[in-house]
Amino acid sequence: MGVNNRLLAVLAMRFCTALRFLTLIPISWRAEEDPEHFAKCPVFFVAVGALIGGIGALTATLLLIFFPQPVVAVLSLLFLAFISGCLHLDGLADSGDGLLSSRPREECLTIMKDSRAGAMGIVVVVIVLLAKYAALTAMPPATLGLAVFFMPLAGRSAILLTMAGLPYARREGGIGRLFYTESSKKAAAIAVLFLTLGLAVIAPGHGVPVLVGLTAVLILFNRWCKAKLGGATGDTLGAVCELSETTVAVMFTATFSLF
Repeated sequence: MGVNNRLLAVLAMRFCTALRFLTLIPISWRAEEDPEHFAKCPVFFVAVGALIGGIGALTATLLLIFFPQPVVAVLSLLFLAFISGCLHLDGLADSGDGLLSSRPREECLTIMKDSRAGAMGIVVVVIVLLAKYAALTAMPPATLGLAVFFMPLAGRSAILLTMAGLPYARREGGIGRLFYTESSKKAAAIAVLFLTLGLAVIAPGHGVPVLVGLTAVLILFNRWCKAKLGGATGDTLGAVCELSETTVAVMFTATFSLF
């Protein structure tokens, strides 16, 4: 019984570590032990994504009772951005500055490390947010909650898949490097299974378009990162999360156009 309790406590600590890193939810329980769990907590990224999506979907569904869909779409985007402290949007902006630069690899990495946002980064963030807003307002209101649920779930799954498929690009390391371990592929496999089953059970009819869209975005973006940077960084992990969330929203809309 003691062994089971210890295992549950360790799993709970790893989940809390993932939750503290990916969100602003104020859970301080044993936060001082986070460095011990960074390497093992990515397996819970998909659970955190599902939690964010669940809260967002419930909130969006309730708000639709009182507000028109465009207002709810904006509020949903604000929630998805600020629940993570805009961490992934920051990564998207930095990735835009670096990847869209014509500089050599090392200079691109230096640009991405600069905390100041450049013109290209701002343009990319605006385009992504506009695409999300357009998709969320174009779909039937009854589908909005589903889309909001799967957006963060797919985004965190994409982070794991990128970690499993690309090496870390910075030789000196970085915050993203903390989560790179030999178990990255296992965590990615769990994420794919969870996302696929979730689409099949909760959103039948949407699964194939969403998975096809996500696969295309991941392949193209990760190949670009590999060619331009030599791998992934913390910023590109944030960027792939945002791009995957956008893809889910757009493909949910496309589903209704096609079927």
